[in-house]
Amino acid sequence: MRTIGKGIVKADLDFVAIIITLICSGFFVTLATFFRIPTSTSQAIVGGVVGVGLAVGAEVNYSKVLTIVGSWIICPFLVMALSFSLSFLLNFILRRIRVGVILVQNALGWLAIFSACYVAYSMGANNAGNAVGLIANLGIIHPTILLSIGGVAIAVGAATYGKKVADTVGKGITPLDIPGAFVAQVSSAFGLHLFSILGIPVSTSSAIVGAVVGVGLTKGVKAISQKTMWTILIGWVLTPCLAAGSSFLLYKMITIAFK
Repeated sequence: MRTIGKGIVKADLDFVAIIITLICSGFFVTLATFFRIPTSTSQAIVGGVVGVGLAVGAEVNYSKVLTIVGSWIICPFLVMALSFSLSFLLNFILRRIRVGVILVQNALGWLAIFSACYVAYSMGANNAGNAVGLIANLGIIHPTILLSIGGVAIAVGAATYGKKVADTVGKGITPLDIPGAFVAQVSSAFGLHLFSILGIPVSTSSAIVGAVVGVGLTKGVKAISQKTMWTILIGWVLTPCLAAGSSFLLYKMITIAFK
Protein backbone atom coordinates (compact mmCIF):
# COMPACT_ATOMS: atom_id res chain seq x y z
CA MET A 1 0.00 0.00 0.00
CA ARG A 2 2.92 2.39 0.60
CA THR A 3 3.77 2.20 -3.10
CA ILE A 4 0.44 3.78 -4.03
CA GLY A 5 0.64 6.50 -1.39
CA LYS A 6 3.99 7.97 -0.40
CA GLY A 7 5.93 5.94 -2.96
CA ILE A 8 4.61 7.98 -5.90
CA VAL A 9 4.13 11.45 -4.42
CA LYS A 10 6.77 12.70 -1.99
CA ALA A 11 4.26 14.50 0.23
CA ASP A 12 1.27 13.78 2.43
CA LEU A 13 -1.90 14.22 0.40
CA ASP A 14 -4.74 15.94 2.24
CA PHE A 15 -8.19 14.44 2.64
CA VAL A 16 -9.67 16.37 -0.32
CA ALA A 17 -6.88 15.24 -2.65
CA ILE A 18 -7.37 11.60 -1.65
CA ILE A 19 -11.14 11.72 -2.13
CA ILE A 20 -10.72 13.34 -5.56
CA THR A 21 -8.19 10.69 -6.57
CA LEU A 22 -10.46 7.83 -5.53
CA ILE A 23 -13.56 9.33 -7.19
CA CYS A 24 -11.81 10.02 -10.51
CA SER A 25 -10.06 6.65 -10.56
CA GLY A 26 -13.21 4.75 -9.66
CA PHE A 27 -15.26 6.60 -12.26
CA PHE A 28 -13.02 5.68 -15.18
CA VAL A 29 -12.69 2.06 -14.05
CA THR A 30 -16.49 1.88 -13.84
CA LEU A 31 -16.80 3.52 -17.26
CA ALA A 32 -14.41 1.01 -18.79
CA THR A 33 -16.33 -1.84 -17.15
CA PHE A 34 -19.55 -0.50 -18.67
CA PHE A 35 -17.94 -0.76 -22.12
CA ARG A 36 -16.69 -4.30 -21.33
CA ILE A 37 -13.02 -3.22 -21.27
CA PRO A 38 -10.90 -5.09 -18.69
CA THR A 39 -9.02 -2.03 -17.45
CA SER A 40 -6.82 -1.86 -14.38
CA THR A 41 -7.55 -0.41 -10.96
CA SER A 42 -3.83 0.12 -10.38
CA GLN A 43 -3.52 2.07 -13.63
CA ALA A 44 -6.39 4.36 -12.63
CA ILE A 45 -5.16 4.89 -9.06
CA VAL A 46 -1.58 5.61 -10.12
CA GLY A 47 -2.81 8.06 -12.75
CA GLY A 48 -5.07 9.75 -10.21
CA VAL A 49 -2.26 10.07 -7.65
CA VAL A 50 0.11 11.58 -10.21
CA GLY A 51 -2.55 14.05 -11.38
CA VAL A 52 -3.52 15.23 -7.91
CA GLY A 53 0.14 15.31 -6.86
CA LEU A 54 0.90 17.72 -9.68
CA ALA A 55 -2.16 19.76 -8.73
CA VAL A 56 -1.02 20.24 -5.12
CA GLY A 57 2.50 21.06 -6.27
CA ALA A 58 4.05 17.99 -4.64
CA GLU A 59 7.19 16.33 -5.92
CA VAL A 60 6.29 13.28 -8.01
CA ASN A 61 8.65 10.30 -7.74
CA TYR A 62 8.95 9.71 -11.47
CA SER A 63 11.42 6.85 -11.01
CA LYS A 64 8.78 4.98 -8.99
CA VAL A 65 6.12 5.83 -11.57
CA LEU A 66 8.34 4.49 -14.37
CA THR A 67 8.95 1.31 -12.35
CA ILE A 68 5.21 0.78 -12.01
CA VAL A 69 4.52 1.56 -15.67
CA GLY A 70 7.33 -0.81 -16.61
CA SER A 71 5.64 -3.57 -14.60
CA TRP A 72 2.44 -2.94 -16.59
CA ILE A 73 4.43 -3.73 -19.74
CA ILE A 74 6.61 -6.55 -18.39
CA CYS A 75 3.84 -8.42 -16.58
CA PRO A 76 1.60 -9.24 -19.59
CA PHE A 77 4.58 -10.38 -21.68
CA LEU A 78 5.94 -12.47 -18.81
CA VAL A 79 2.56 -14.07 -18.23
CA MET A 80 2.01 -14.47 -21.98
CA ALA A 81 5.26 -16.40 -22.36
CA LEU A 82 4.42 -18.58 -19.36
CA SER A 83 0.88 -19.37 -20.53
CA PHE A 84 2.09 -20.07 -24.08
CA SER A 85 4.69 -22.53 -22.79
CA LEU A 86 2.33 -24.25 -20.36
CA SER A 87 -0.45 -24.45 -22.92
CA PHE A 88 1.87 -25.92 -25.55
CA LEU A 89 3.18 -28.48 -23.04
CA LEU A 90 -0.28 -29.42 -21.77
CA ASN A 91 -1.69 -29.82 -25.29
CA PHE A 92 1.33 -31.97 -26.20
CA ILE A 93 0.62 -34.25 -23.25
CA LEU A 94 -3.13 -34.44 -23.89
CA ARG A 95 -2.61 -35.41 -27.53
CA ARG A 96 -0.58 -38.41 -26.43
CA ILE A 97 -2.97 -39.66 -23.78
CA ARG A 98 -5.04 -42.46 -25.25
CA VAL A 99 -6.68 -43.71 -22.08
CA GLY A 100 -8.81 -41.75 -19.64
CA VAL A 101 -9.13 -38.60 -21.72
CA ILE A 102 -12.56 -37.81 -20.24
CA LEU A 103 -11.20 -38.33 -16.74
CA VAL A 104 -8.34 -35.95 -17.46
CA GLN A 105 -10.73 -33.34 -18.88
CA ASN A 106 -12.90 -33.57 -15.74
CA ALA A 107 -9.82 -33.20 -13.56
CA LEU A 108 -8.75 -30.13 -15.54
CA GLY A 109 -12.24 -28.71 -15.11
CA TRP A 110 -11.92 -28.90 -11.33
CA LEU A 111 -8.37 -27.54 -11.52
CA ALA A 112 -9.69 -24.62 -13.58
CA ILE A 113 -12.15 -23.80 -10.78
CA PHE A 114 -9.44 -23.98 -8.13
CA SER A 115 -7.11 -21.89 -10.30
CA ALA A 116 -9.88 -19.28 -10.62
CA CYS A 117 -9.89 -19.09 -6.83
CA TYR A 118 -6.12 -18.58 -6.94
CA VAL A 119 -6.58 -15.74 -9.44
CA ALA A 120 -9.23 -14.15 -7.20
CA TYR A 121 -6.89 -14.45 -4.21
CA SER A 122 -4.04 -12.81 -6.13
CA MET A 123 -6.34 -10.06 -7.41
CA GLY A 124 -7.51 -9.33 -3.88
CA ALA A 125 -3.92 -9.23 -2.61
CA ASN A 126 -3.01 -6.68 -5.28
CA ASN A 127 -6.15 -4.63 -5.88
CA ALA A 128 -7.40 -4.21 -2.31
CA GLY A 129 -4.19 -2.36 -1.53
CA ASN A 130 -4.69 -0.17 -4.60
CA ALA A 131 -8.17 0.80 -3.48
CA VAL A 132 -7.50 1.60 0.18
CA GLY A 133 -3.78 2.47 0.15
CA LEU A 134 -4.38 6.22 0.04
CA ILE A 135 -6.75 6.14 3.02
CA ALA A 136 -4.37 3.89 4.94
CA ASN A 137 -1.71 6.60 4.72
CA LEU A 138 -4.03 8.98 6.60
CA GLY A 139 -3.82 6.75 9.67
CA ILE A 140 -7.49 7.19 10.61
CA ILE A 141 -8.45 3.52 10.21
CA HIS A 142 -6.33 0.43 10.82
CA PRO A 143 -5.01 -1.02 7.49
CA THR A 144 -6.40 -4.49 8.27
CA ILE A 145 -9.92 -3.08 8.62
CA LEU A 146 -9.51 -1.08 5.42
CA LEU A 147 -8.30 -4.13 3.50
CA SER A 148 -11.26 -6.15 4.81
CA ILE A 149 -13.68 -3.45 3.63
CA GLY A 150 -11.89 -3.33 0.28
CA GLY A 151 -12.14 -7.12 -0.04
CA VAL A 152 -15.89 -7.06 0.59
CA ALA A 153 -16.30 -4.27 -1.98
CA ILE A 154 -14.34 -6.30 -4.55
CA ALA A 155 -16.63 -9.29 -3.95
CA VAL A 156 -19.78 -7.16 -4.31
CA GLY A 157 -18.47 -5.61 -7.53
CA ALA A 158 -17.65 -9.00 -8.97
CA ALA A 159 -21.09 -10.38 -8.14
CA THR A 160 -23.09 -7.41 -9.42
CA TYR A 161 -21.12 -5.97 -12.34
CA GLY A 162 -18.38 -8.38 -13.32
CA LYS A 163 -20.11 -10.33 -16.09
CA LYS A 164 -19.41 -7.85 -18.90
CA VAL A 165 -15.65 -7.92 -18.43
CA ALA A 166 -15.76 -11.68 -17.83
CA ASP A 167 -17.38 -12.11 -21.26
CA THR A 168 -14.68 -10.00 -22.93
CA VAL A 169 -11.82 -11.91 -21.30
CA GLY A 170 -13.41 -15.35 -21.61
CA LYS A 171 -14.93 -15.07 -25.08
CA GLY A 172 -13.87 -11.87 -26.83
CA ILE A 173 -10.10 -12.34 -27.12
CA THR A 174 -9.88 -15.98 -28.18
CA PRO A 175 -12.00 -19.13 -27.69
CA LEU A 176 -10.91 -21.00 -24.55
CA ASP A 177 -11.38 -24.68 -23.78
CA ILE A 178 -10.97 -26.18 -20.30
CA PRO A 179 -7.18 -26.74 -20.54
CA GLY A 180 -6.71 -23.24 -21.96
CA ALA A 181 -8.76 -21.64 -19.18
CA PHE A 182 -6.78 -23.55 -16.58
CA VAL A 183 -3.42 -22.49 -18.01
CA ALA A 184 -4.50 -18.84 -18.43
CA GLN A 185 -5.70 -18.60 -14.85
CA VAL A 186 -2.65 -20.26 -13.31
CA SER A 187 -0.26 -18.12 -15.36
CA SER A 188 -2.01 -14.84 -14.58
CA ALA A 189 -2.30 -15.67 -10.88
CA PHE A 190 1.41 -16.47 -10.73
CA GLY A 191 2.27 -13.10 -12.29
CA LEU A 192 -0.06 -11.20 -9.95
CA HIS A 193 1.24 -13.03 -6.90
CA LEU A 194 4.86 -12.39 -7.87
CA PHE A 195 4.40 -8.64 -8.26
CA SER A 196 2.29 -8.46 -5.08
CA ILE A 197 5.19 -10.00 -3.15
CA LEU A 198 7.47 -7.35 -4.67
CA GLY A 199 5.03 -4.63 -3.57
CA ILE A 200 4.40 -3.38 -7.11
CA PRO A 201 0.77 -2.47 -8.01
CA VAL A 202 0.68 -4.40 -11.25
CA SER A 203 -2.27 -4.41 -13.63
CA THR A 204 -4.60 -7.32 -12.98
CA SER A 205 -6.24 -6.93 -16.37
CA SER A 206 -2.91 -6.93 -18.19
CA ALA A 207 -1.93 -10.16 -16.45
CA ILE A 208 -5.09 -12.07 -17.33
CA VAL A 209 -5.28 -10.64 -20.86
CA GLY A 210 -1.62 -11.52 -21.44
CA ALA A 211 -2.29 -15.05 -20.24
CA VAL A 212 -5.32 -15.48 -22.51
CA VAL A 213 -3.36 -14.15 -25.49
CA GLY A 214 -0.54 -16.60 -24.73
CA VAL A 215 -2.99 -19.50 -24.83
CA GLY A 216 -4.54 -18.21 -28.04
CA LEU A 217 -1.15 -17.90 -29.75
CA THR A 218 -0.69 -21.67 -29.53
CA LYS A 219 -3.47 -21.81 -32.15
CA GLY A 220 -1.92 -19.08 -34.30
CA VAL A 221 -2.10 -15.29 -34.47
CA LYS A 222 -5.41 -15.41 -36.34
CA ALA A 223 -7.02 -16.98 -33.26
CA ILE A 224 -6.66 -13.62 -31.47
CA SER A 225 -9.37 -11.00 -32.03
CA GLN A 226 -7.47 -7.90 -33.16
CA LYS A 227 -10.51 -5.67 -32.67
CA THR A 228 -10.88 -6.73 -29.04
CA MET A 229 -7.16 -6.37 -28.38
CA TRP A 230 -7.01 -2.84 -29.84
CA THR A 231 -10.01 -1.85 -27.71
CA ILE A 232 -8.30 -3.21 -24.60
CA LEU A 233 -4.98 -1.53 -25.38
CA ILE A 234 -6.66 1.84 -25.96
CA GLY A 235 -8.48 1.41 -22.65
CA TRP A 236 -5.20 0.70 -20.86
CA VAL A 237 -3.67 3.91 -22.22
CA LEU A 238 -6.70 6.15 -21.65
CA THR A 239 -7.54 5.00 -18.11
CA PRO A 240 -4.46 6.37 -16.28
CA CYS A 241 -4.31 9.45 -18.54
CA LEU A 242 -7.95 10.38 -17.97
CA ALA A 243 -7.71 9.64 -14.24
CA ALA A 244 -4.63 11.89 -14.01
CA GLY A 245 -6.15 14.71 -16.05
CA SER A 246 -9.51 14.69 -14.28
CA SER A 247 -8.03 14.54 -10.77
CA PHE A 248 -5.68 17.42 -11.62
CA LEU A 249 -8.46 19.61 -13.02
CA LEU A 250 -11.00 18.77 -10.31
CA TYR A 251 -8.57 19.55 -7.49
CA LYS A 252 -7.63 22.85 -9.12
CA MET A 253 -11.29 23.78 -9.60
CA ILE A 254 -12.16 22.98 -5.99
CA THR A 255 -9.21 24.89 -4.55
CA ILE A 256 -10.02 27.94 -6.71
CA ALA A 257 -13.70 27.81 -5.78
CA PHE A 258 -13.02 27.72 -2.03
CA LYS A 259 -10.23 30.31 -1.88
